[in-house]
Amino acid sequence: MVLLSRLDRFNQQHPWSHNDHYGPWVVAQVAAAGARHVLDVGCGTGNLVARLRDCATTVTALEPDPKIVRMVAQRFADDPAVTIVHADFARRDPQRRWDAVVLVAVLHHLPLVPTLRELRDCLVPGGRLVVVGCYRAAGPVDLLADLPAIAANPVIGMIKHPARADQPPPHMTAPAADPKETLADIRAAAALELPGARIRRRLFWRYTLVYDAPAGRGANSAN
Repeated sequence: MVLLSRLDRFNQQHPWSHNDHYGPWVVAQVAAAGARHVLDVGCGTGNLVARLRDCATTVTALEPDPKIVRMVAQRFADDPAVTIVHADFARRDPQRRWDAVVLVAVLHHLPLVPTLRELRDCLVPGGRLVVVGCYRAAGPVDLLADLPAIAANPVIGMIKHPARADQPPPHMTAPAADPKETLADIRAAAALELPGARIRRRLFWRYTLVYDAPAGRGANSAN
């Protein structure tokens, strides 16, 4: 317990973003789908938006926090291909459909099953959903899977942020919530709402989900 407490203190002094770590992977999934019009749900300060601009024609980003919205809107003020919307997922435009929808560390803030259903309906035929999510550890398998992350986290923190920090950087200050669903819960919900979704356990207390909508399903495109 003392060791874990010291590790936690060290990690706070050398912070790095587990979410940004998966940014290149998210972009690769979006690019592989050939998506032109992308929705980023819960964009934060826009680090993923900036990456998505390398492969997408337009990026629409939802963010519910007014302070962060002002920050990210200013960041992309000169880019007409980026639209920043002060809204959470529930207040998105219900008529829009996108070639790809991405969520990073957002899904556990939302009701799982209905949100998966609505995310599925946000896609054009053949569109792709890409999720990097958090899950609640439960049982020895999850605890064992945490060990590599516990060991690697301070090493990467020292490499990425060698100077001691008094507070986390702005892109790591979003309100946090502990996930309620286990990985088994998420797999079961996805099997129900997103048949064929590919889910993998990942390092740093994350999982990934990729779902491709059937190509023949009728929907209105975002373009």
